[in-house]
Amino acid sequence: MTKYRDTSFWFSTLNDDPNPRPCLPGPIDADVAIVGAGYTGLWTAYYLKTLAPHLNVVILEAEIAGYGASGRNGGWVAGYITGLEKYMAPLPMAERRECCRLLFDNVDMIGETLRREGIDADFHKGGVLYAAARFPEQIAMQRQVLAQLYEAGHTEEDCRWLNAEELADKVRLRNGFGAVYKRHCAIVNPARMVRGLAEAVERKGVKIFEQTRVHSIQPGVVETEHGRVRASIVVPALEGYSSTVGNYGRYIIPVQSLIVATEPLPQSLWDEIGLEDRPAFCDGGRMISYGQRSADNRMIFGARGGYVYGAKPRSEFSLADQEFRLREELLYDLFPMLKGVKITHGWGGSLGMPRQFAPHAVFDPQTGLATAGGYGGQGVGPSHLFGRTLADLILKRETALTRMPWVFNNTSVGKALRQWEPEPFKWLASRAILSAFTWEESLYQLKNVAPWRKTLASCLSKSLSLLMR
Repeated sequence: MTKYRDTSFWFSTLNDDPNPRPCLPGPIDADVAIVGAGYTGLWTAYYLKTLAPHLNVVILEAEIAGYGASGRNGGWVAGYITGLEKYMAPLPMAERRECCRLLFDNVDMIGETLRREGIDADFHKGGVLYAAARFPEQIAMQRQVLAQLYEAGHTEEDCRWLNAEELADKVRLRNGFGAVYKRHCAIVNPARMVRGLAEAVERKGVKIFEQTRVHSIQPGVVETEHGRVRASIVVPALEGYSSTVGNYGRYIIPVQSLIVATEPLPQSLWDEIGLEDRPAFCDGGRMISYGQRSADNRMIFGARGGYVYGAKPRSEFSLADQEFRLREELLYDLFPMLKGVKITHGWGGSLGMPRQFAPHAVFDPQTGLATAGGYGGQGVGPSHLFGRTLADLILKRETALTRMPWVFNNTSVGKALRQWEPEPFKWLASRAILSAFTWEESLYQLKNVAPWRKTLASCLSKSLSLLMR
């Protein structure tokens, strides 16, 4: 039997090793069948039962609730979604601002819902130090990021530039030249959040069948290893595990992100680091390193970069694996004062990446199929918003959410979901991108490097990133 407390550091903070709920007892009928007990599936169920308590909603989960990315991530509740900007760009500024406001308010709404449901998930809203520039070449890049945020509908009250001195007041990174501060972001213990949400959903009358692996999904029918589920509405909420069921892996592939956690740090060390108000943080490198100060005073730090040939999700990781050494090196580079501190946990997870890098909520009334995702590793916050959106779409409610640019119908879904190229092209592209990002980062760290080499590395990295979009 899997020891689920080893899934991530977050799972180790649970009071007991989670016992799996019963599996599907056999063939059943339901009004709504949701595949996947992560944030998207659970929030969709939560709002369906809130708005329509009479519905018979069931959730089918291959392992246990939160076993995937929902219980393994970096614990950011972000009030933004990377990739949404291109769909907001054609809208009038007033509509962009409305979209931004929904995203911002969503962070507070999650905190309020956790309090109302009695879910102790260490929710804390301290904002985020976003895309911190650590090399002179990155300053112009991150200021451009801020300009794009203003163009997308953010205001100076929502986000602003911090110069080197202002950044150092919040966190003392090695060579911190500046950063974008975003106010609408919180941090959370994601395992406590997802496990508490599963219990809240059950209290509303939703049945969760765990250790029930789904083999195929068709309109009105979900085939599992324990029997068939018939439902007029089927919601594949798979994200990083899309490739495990039918053809969904053609549109969403799993990309790994790996995280380490230190032992609890003394206050004297935190006085050196900063993060007094516990904002989330990430640097401006393309490796997308990120972190937070946990409620028990550990440094939680991760970085992206993994892809398995054949688009296979990964669930098993070991701190002894060599790939964690890169995360430790990145951590020490940002925070040299942490050298010698014990790393107690190392884990990873598979996030879902759509070909268009497009956040999406889709419902086809003709087939009864609904899905949401494309969060690009930022799903803790947006999954709540998209779960609410799916509930409104399924119940045919015309709301502000159903008018948002992340909503696609059966005729427009092709704008959001394109098929990925076959292997070995996906794997080769992932290796090329990772190599380019690593090369660019290494050149920035070297002194006396010809400027043209840095420019070439930056252009190559940017071109490869745009090619994947």
